Amino acid sequence: DPTVHRAHRIGAAHARAALCAFGWQGRSMVEGHSVHRVAAAHRTRLVGKAFQASSPNGRFAAGAAAINGRRFSRIEAVGKNLFAFFAVAGSPDVVVHVHFGMSGRWSVADAARAKEPTATSRLRLEGHGLVAQLSAMTVDYGGPELFAEKVAKLGSDPLRADADPEKLWERVSASQKSIGSLLMDQAYFAGVGNIYRAEILFVAGIHPEVKGSSLSRAEFDRVWAASVSLMRRGFASGSILTVDPAEAVALGKPNLRRYIYNSARCGRCGGAVRSWNMHGRTCYVCAACQPLHGRAEAPKGASAPRLFTSHCAPDSLAERLKEPQKLQVAELKAILLSEGLPTSGRKAELLARLLRHLEATQHTRDGEVAGEDESKVDGEVNTGGVADSTPLTALVSAIADGSDGLIMRTAKAAAADKVVAGESRAVEHVADDEQGLSDSEGWMRVSELDTQSSASGQANSDAKQQKGELDGQTTVAKRRTVSRVSRKLKVSPDLPPGPLPSDSASNAPAEQPSARKRAARRGEEQLSTPSKRARMQNT
Repeated sequence: DPTVHRAHRIGAAHARAALCAFGWQGRSMVEGHSVHRVAAAHRTRLVGKAFQASSPNGRFAAGAAAINGRRFSRIEAVGKNLFAFFAVAGSPDVVVHVHFGMSGRWSVADAARAKEPTATSRLRLEGHGLVAQLSAMTVDYGGPELFAEKVAKLGSDPLRADADPEKLWERVSASQKSIGSLLMDQAYFAGVGNIYRAEILFVAGIHPEVKGSSLSRAEFDRVWAASVSLMRRGFASGSILTVDPAEAVALGKPNLRRYIYNSARCGRCGGAVRSWNMHGRTCYVCAACQPLHGRAEAPKGASAPRLFTSHCAPDSLAERLKEPQKLQVAELKAILLSEGLPTSGRKAELLARLLRHLEATQHTRDGEVAGEDESKVDGEVNTGGVADSTPLTALVSAIADGSDGLIMRTAKAAAADKVVAGESRAVEHVADDEQGLSDSEGWMRVSELDTQSSASGQANSDAKQQKGELDGQTTVAKRRTVSRVSRKLKVSPDLPPGPLPSDSASNAPAEQPSARKRAARRGEEQLSTPSKRARMQNT
């Protein structure tokens, strides 16, 4: 990553400060959903094959020798950790443990199109017409006991079928730590990072400072359901998308991707977002949507967030035009020039000049730019050779439809989606890379998120059930917002009974359900609340 290289050139003593200055608030790791995407893709492309292994930079020479010629038999993702198993008859498996860190990745390419190894290439696998190259912060190896030892230290992973929310509830409800701290503690919620913390707690309607011991069971269930739902969407789409498309449209913000993370205003109610430091990381809250109810003190030092161009979840140019503080110097100068204003001075001067101009004229050119950007999202997505049309609502709808297995966007298509959305493919921290594959389609069907448990189908169903209950609990807030926006836009606020469409929303005409599906749906509607709760508790 160019930012990381620049930080290294500045020097180790100033690297952290340099990364923060370029938008990295603290150490920003490859998140759990991206690790699971690598595991799912490798399970389809690499598992079951034997490879010649080498260590291009020599830093994993012993490990490469230990797995050379062995069959890649299994791969597991747990939180932000990846475990690759290599087998040979008559000998214990060799387990390779990977933690990608800030910018690692595990690429797969056709042998004829594979890039040359770099100075960070720790492991290279060759065979069957493929080349897989790994660079990561941590790459070590051992026997099956290494896997058991590492996993024993990790908490429940919302993306794994063997997650135990009952055990997690027992630990959370006994903790005096805030739920904001617990979500970032990998010994509790494995795989959750800073962006997901902000968005999960917003969707659940919980203030980050509320202690775990102060949470009711219903509140914990909302946090867990939001964790499962949002991270599954990230896994499937290859992007951090947390806003339900139907609500984004109702709000008049069809390209809204996140509610409060790195934003001055709440995406739902429009209220002020506040931020403060929580154990070295920036924490976000909308006090109106996430009230404390007197259960904790308001965070000291909370203030309007310092907005930045996020390297983990970057906004499109159209969205940044709505919050000029996020604009880069070159963008500020271009806008000022288009308005016939001077372009000299430092960023603070440029920003002040633009804000004065906006206040004086009460209009900007961002309406035109935003309109162009939105038309791209609502139209066909250029997937870099992948023949596929993916409006945001259709993308989320396809993700939700996992009745006969899971479906996820390929790394190549997800990267192209980001380009269309105005996000640079070079700045979001993703660990998968398929640019060297000629047969990478727009979608990949995977049978399960992990192979440790055969309960993935039930987990999928239970996650959808939890998401449905979560939607029901937030319907009132959504309906108030829709009604307010409808009055402003002078459109009909009529809504069907029940929660607004969420993950299953689509602009396309609804497919008529079969008789079997209608019967199943009637059966689900007849489930009592206790039955639903029992199913949730068995997740």
